Amino acid sequence: MNLPVSNELTIDVISHSIEETQRIGDRLGKLARAGDVFCLEGDLGSGKTCLTQGLGRGLGVAEAIHSPTFILANEHRSGRLPLYHLDVYRMRGADEALGIGLDDYVYGDGVCVIEWAEKIDKALPPERLWITFRHIDENQRGLSFHATGARYDELLKEFSATSH
Repeated sequence: MNLPVSNELTIDVISHSIEETQRIGDRLGKLARAGDVFCLEGDLGSGKTCLTQGLGRGLGVAEAIHSPTFILANEHRSGRLPLYHLDVYRMRGADEALGIGLDDYVYGDGVCVIEWAEKIDKALPPERLWITFRHIDENQRGLSFHATGARYDELLKEFSATSH
């Protein structure tokens, strides 16, 4: 894994495989706290669900994690914190997200991961960790972590320190 390039608010990482993306998620999961919100943005197949699988592993989630594309949300409660995994690909905007009880997940007692978060940006809390995925080639993905708020600045600093 390439070491992250870091400034106060952003870290960029290149993952060379699915397993590496899952390991990155695992590190995040180990650092996660109740109330954390992770917003994932990227094309189909760019690694959003792989990262979430690793995050679940870092939280100690026992069951398999799959994208909840057709049901909007999966709740995994077998780890040290609940994992709320949302896929809002089919939503038409912030109002629709609020109508399904988004606040219950975002302000709940667990960790909330939202795939396709850009579709409901206006409904999301201003403080969050935004992760943008991009295809580099068949196996490599670029992940850009952008922290908004003191909690997420701290999280990225801890994350960067654990990647050495």
